[in-house]
Amino acid sequence: MAFVQLSGICLAFGDRQILRDVTLNLSSGSRCALTGANGSGKTTLMKIIAGGIPADSGSLTCQKDTRVSYLPQSGIIHSGLTLFEEADLAYEPIRAYLDEIEDIEKALTKVTGEGPRTAKLLETLHHHQEHVQDSGYWSRGQKIDMVLRGLGFSSGDMSRRGEEFSGGWQMRIALAKVLLEDPDILLLDEPTNYLDLEARGWLKKFLDTFKGGLLIVSHDRWFLDAVVREVVEISSSRLRRYTGNYSACEQVREREAREALEAYKQQEEEIARQEDFIRRFRYNASRAAMVQSRIKQLEKLVRVEAPHSIQRSHFSFPPAPRCGRWVIRAEGISKSYAELPVLKNLSFELERGEKLVVTGRNGAGKSTLLRILAGQDTVFSGAFEFAAGVRKAYFAQDQESRLEAKRCAVEEIEAVCPAALFPKIRTMMGAFLFQGDDIYKSVSVLSGGEKNRLALLKMLLDPANLLILDEPTNHLDLDSKDALLEALREFEGSVVFVSHDRYFIEGLATRVLELRAGLPARFFPGGYGYYLDRVLAQENPAGDVPAISVEDRNPTRGVRNSAAEREEKKRRQALVRRLERREEEILALLSGLESRSREIRAALEDPHVWADGARMKALKEELAGNEREQAVLHTDWEKTCGELEEAKK
Repeated sequence: MAFVQLSGICLAFGDRQILRDVTLNLSSGSRCALTGANGSGKTTLMKIIAGGIPADSGSLTCQKDTRVSYLPQSGIIHSGLTLFEEADLAYEPIRAYLDEIEDIEKALTKVTGEGPRTAKLLETLHHHQEHVQDSGYWSRGQKIDMVLRGLGFSSGDMSRRGEEFSGGWQMRIALAKVLLEDPDILLLDEPTNYLDLEARGWLKKFLDTFKGGLLIVSHDRWFLDAVVREVVEISSSRLRRYTGNYSACEQVREREAREALEAYKQQEEEIARQEDFIRRFRYNASRAAMVQSRIKQLEKLVRVEAPHSIQRSHFSFPPAPRCGRWVIRAEGISKSYAELPVLKNLSFELERGEKLVVTGRNGAGKSTLLRILAGQDTVFSGAFEFAAGVRKAYFAQDQESRLEAKRCAVEEIEAVCPAALFPKIRTMMGAFLFQGDDIYKSVSVLSGGEKNRLALLKMLLDPANLLILDEPTNHLDLDSKDALLEALREFEGSVVFVSHDRYFIEGLATRVLELRAGLPARFFPGGYGYYLDRVLAQENPAGDVPAISVEDRNPTRGVRNSAAEREEKKRRQALVRRLERREEEILALLSGLESRSREIRAALEDPHVWADGARMKALKEELAGNEREQAVLHTDWEKTCGELEEAKK
C-alpha cells in the first residue's frame, strides 16, 4: 500500500515556530482535511509533504514508487499549449514508463539465461506495465474530456491556448492536471476557491471514486463534510487529529474548549482562595503552619494551561429601515452582450425579509443580474420596481479591489463612518477580527480574507433594507463565514445573493432563482433543499435513477432547516447572547466586590486602623455586607451558567 509518513516534523521561520513535533500518516483511501487558523502552517505542511521545502528536523518517509501530486492555492499560469495539450501533460510520467518499457524489452532480447539481471528487468517491466494499464493511457482522451467538462470547460475551450484563460480558470486547469495524474497521495490546497456549485459537486463525486489518499484544505464546510472522514488541525504549531467530518470535529473541539476553560477556571478559583488565605493569615502566628502548608501546595501545583481562546468574529447588521411588503418587482428583464443573450425576459417578485439566492452555471448572468439590481448596469430592457423606502447596499465580487490601497484599515473605515459611530470604530473593527495594531495595517498588505471583512464592515456602516451580495464569502475562513451567515439570518431586511458555498446557501436561502442560459429562468418559493427536490422531480418525472442523490442533497445531515427550526434557532441564539451578557455583568460585579474585599482586609491589618475603633467597626460591617452580596451573586452566577449551558445544547 502506498503511503507517506511524517514523524517529529519541526520547522521555524526565524524565531517563529511554525510546526512542532508533527506526526501524520497518509495512505491509499485516506480522506483527511487539514485545518487551522490563517498563518498556522497548513500550506507549509503540504509543501513539506510534496517535497517542496525541507523540514528543520524530523523524517518524511514514502513507500517506494508512491506518487504525490500537489495543487497550490494560486500562482499557476499555463501558456504555449492548447487546453487539451496542457491536460495531456499529466500523462508525461506514463510516456516515460512507455519509453522505459521499450528499452527494457530491447535489453531482454540481449540477455541470456535467468540470472539476477533478468529477474530485475522483468520485475521493473511488470511494474511499469501495471502503471500504464491502471492509468488508462490508451483511452486518455475520454478521461481528459470528462475531467475538463466536469470542471466547467466547454468543447470549444479544448483548442484555446492556455494564456487565453483568466486566473480562476488557470487554477481549474491545474486542478484537472493533478486529478488526471491519478496519484497515490493527492494534496489539494483550497481547490474549491475557483469552482462554482456544479464544479464542486462534480469534484466531490470524482473524489468519491478516487482510490488514493487525500489531504485537503478548504473553507467550504459542505464540501469537507461530504468528502473527508478525519480532520487534522494545526494549533499552536502542533497537530491534533479528530475522527469524522468537519462538523463532527467542530463539535468535539467546542466540547473540549468548554471543558478546558472550566478546568482552568476551577483551578484559578482554587488558587485565588488559597492565595487569599495566605494573605489574610500570613502574619497570624497561630496559623503559620497552615499558611506554610498552603504555600507549598501552590508551589507543587501542576498548573492547567490557559486555553487558547478561539477568536470568532460576531457582528450584526444595523436595523433595516421599513419599506413596503414587495421589495422588488422585476418584469421582462433582458440583457445581451453583443450578439450573446445573457438574460431573457426575466420576471420575479421578492417580499420583505426574504433571502433570494441566484443560481446557475457560469455565464448564466448571475453577476449581471445583481449589477442591474444594484444600479451598476443600466443597459438592459425591461423594468424593475422597488418598494417605497428601499435602500440598497451592494457587495461586488471584486469589492476588496475597490478599497483604497494607500490607506490603513482604520482610515478606510473612518472615511465612511458616520460621526455618531466614531467612538465605536475600534469595537466594530474588533468584531471583524481587526484588533490591536491590525487596524493600522496598510490595505495593500491585507490578505484576501482581511480585505473582504473590511469591505463588509464598510457596507454595514450604511443601514440598508436590501442587501445585494455577489460572492460575499470569497476568501473568508470558516469562522468568518459562520459569523456572516448568522448575521444575515438575523437581518430583518431582504437579501439577494450569489454564492458557490453550498453550506452558506442552504443555511440562508428562503427563495431560489435559477438562471439557465438559453432557457427561461425558474423561481422556487422555498429554500435550497426544496429547490433540489423540485429539480429532481422535474428531471425524473417517471421515478428514474435520480440525478441528485440523497447524500448530495443533504450531506451535512440537517443543515437544511425548516422555517420553524430557523425561528427556534434564532430564539435560542438570542437567549444565549442575553445570558452571556448577564454572566459578564455578574462576573464584573464579583470582580469589583472581591477587589474591594482585598482592600478592606489590607486595611484591617494596618496598625493605624486598629487604633480607630469606629473605622474598624465600619470596615468590618462593610466586609460582612460585601461577602453577603458576593454569596448572592455567586448563586445568581451558578443559576445563569446552568441556564446558559442548557440554552447552548
